[in-house]
Amino acid sequence: MAHLILASSSPRRRELLQQLGLEFEIFSPEIDESVLAGEGVAAYVERLACSKAQAVLDHFPGAVVIAADTSLSVDQQILGKPESKQHAFEMWQRISGRKHDVFSGVCVRTMTKKSSIVVRTQVEFQHLSLDDMESYWATGEPLGKAGAYAIQGIAARYIPRIEGSYSNVVGLPLYETVQLLQSVKALN
Repeated sequence: MAHLILASSSPRRRELLQQLGLEFEIFSPEIDESVLAGEGVAAYVERLACSKAQAVLDHFPGAVVIAADTSLSVDQQILGKPESKQHAFEMWQRISGRKHDVFSGVCVRTMTKKSSIVVRTQVEFQHLSLDDMESYWATGEPLGKAGAYAIQGIAARYIPRIEGSYSNVVGLPLYETVQLLQSVKALN
């Protein structure tokens, strides 16, 4: 088995990858996550995933690196992690009572091979009242989460349906990640 490294400090990605029964190390690189002018969400998450993978590979050239980035998109705009309570409330007001898209870019990289994909899942959110938002913010769960919510946590109560990969919304689309690992011959 190849020396696998997950290029992420996300506990959710770690837990998802552990579900596959893989042994891996974690190394979280520092990269610039600024959105480029005119960059759409799909291109953005794929670029960041590949940049993270390359940054880790620079430190561990013999490894197989798995990297991912997840963002939300509503009305063609990227919603990242909340910078404040007000920012979280603004995001929730934009997704309240409607559907939005969650995109994850995944990149699997070795010194000689690179394979990447973007996975899209549509998430429907119920209408959120101001009380819903205040209560959810008070849990602390929205901090550090794209779109200021965690589908695998308390926010599940606000999500009547999704179309696509559940693990994608959590932060790492497992089926597609396995396909990428197989494409670079890291898994049989």
